[in-house]
Amino acid sequence: MKYRPGYPKTFDSVETARAWCREFFDYYNNDHRHSGIGLLAPTVVHHGQAETVRTARAGVLAAAYTARPERFVHRPPVPPPLPKPAWINQPEPAPGQPDTATEAKTQ
Repeated sequence: MKYRPGYPKTFDSVETARAWCREFFDYYNNDHRHSGIGLLAPTVVHHGQAETVRTARAGVLAAAYTARPERFVHRPPVPPPLPKPAWINQPEPAPGQPDTATEAKTQ
């Protein structure tokens, strides 16, 4: 956070710091595209919209390739892969509930 452009050297007060952080975290969670999660915003991933957004991106990239293939020298463009789940403390699946990691392997 402190390496972000616009980060102040000091804050005048706790209220100023909180206001700055509120604005920063709103941007970071809703607008900033993270390379580690497929160039998606954390909110998109958290709310289960990652696949929908990736599909839309694939459509836009396909249209761009169709319109101007000479701009893509090596191959048609594809969006980054969807992020894999990451856990600090992965919850145990409820009894009788399928394990999503196992389901992903079988599909």
